[in-house]
Amino acid sequence: MARMTSGRSNMANAGARAKARKASLIDATRMRQFLQQGTDSIGASIGDFGYRSEMDVYSTRMGGSDAIEAALSHNLDNDLDSVLDFCQGNLKGLVAIYVERYHYEKAKTVLRAVHKGASDELIADQILPEENPKNSLWLQIVRTTETVQEAADAMAGSPWGRCLAKLEGEPSLQEMEDALDRQYYANSLVAVRGKDANPQMLRYMRTEIDHRNIVNQFRALRQNLSVETRVNLNIPGGRIGDAVLRAATQADSEEALLDALRRSNAFDDSGFEEAMQESAKRGTFDPLVNLLRNQRLKMLKRFSHLNPISAFPVIYYIQAKVLEVQNLRLLVRGKAAGLSDEVIQAHMYI
Repeated sequence: MARMTSGRSNMANAGARAKARKASLIDATRMRQFLQQGTDSIGASIGDFGYRSEMDVYSTRMGGSDAIEAALSHNLDNDLDSVLDFCQGNLKGLVAIYVERYHYEKAKTVLRAVHKGASDELIADQILPEENPKNSLWLQIVRTTETVQEAADAMAGSPWGRCLAKLEGEPSLQEMEDALDRQYYANSLVAVRGKDANPQMLRYMRTEIDHRNIVNQFRALRQNLSVETRVNLNIPGGRIGDAVLRAATQADSEEALLDALRRSNAFDDSGFEEAMQESAKRGTFDPLVNLLRNQRLKMLKRFSHLNPISAFPVIYYIQAKVLEVQNLRLLVRGKAAGLSDEVIQAHMYI
């Protein structure tokens, strides 16, 4: 669990460095230009946007989309470390809380790989490239365990391992992933509410929880999951109250679910009906996910501008960097799969 650290923060300096990094990210215009290029051309182009060293690492062993995806993941790990390195004091603690989510995501990636029985070659090439030293311990778990329970036991001593150890019986993969999500947000809320409480950071984290719960409930409804299962999907701690969440889990249609959510002042329904219609039309939750993501980005941007001497400029940059990597991954995967530019762009956030 990330903990708040003592000492003097360097928020002004760190904020300026984060803003400079954000200004160097790939903008929407250039990202659309990449859509017109082939995979090899994209790989060469992104080298000019800070990915050169990682591309060089993987180009000697891999080619095409595999090399690009491995380089993107490695670059993101390096970038997160670099950002944490230039943060000090209480600021470092706040940023670490946000960054820790990606460690939990790695734990889920390992559990999925073990569950699917992925081959060593596939794991080392596409899932957890072995050239990335950050993957060493994760790779060891995947290679030395055969079941998700064994993988969970191998994580003992870590925050995610302790979380999984609390589960009773023989939990499913989904139950493990849900438990990791709940634990991450529980730890984060405790840290943000600590001695050096940050009300705006707390509001942002609680909004993230709300958005996870909203997407989970719409997805569960479309999958015809039971009310009991839907109740267990909810992550506690959000701004939407328990009574509204209970009503949402009992809704028998998307319209009823939306009506239940509207009973909470914490729910912003701007553009929601349009996103639902687009989601139904396209058969994907991307429109809903992107709408909620846009709300969070606007919140981060607003907090960043209102509080330039705070953790928000750094967190705003991290989220923008993660989105860049996600967009590039979708782009190269789509190209490798032979999807049309229109279909690829529909799944990207630009």
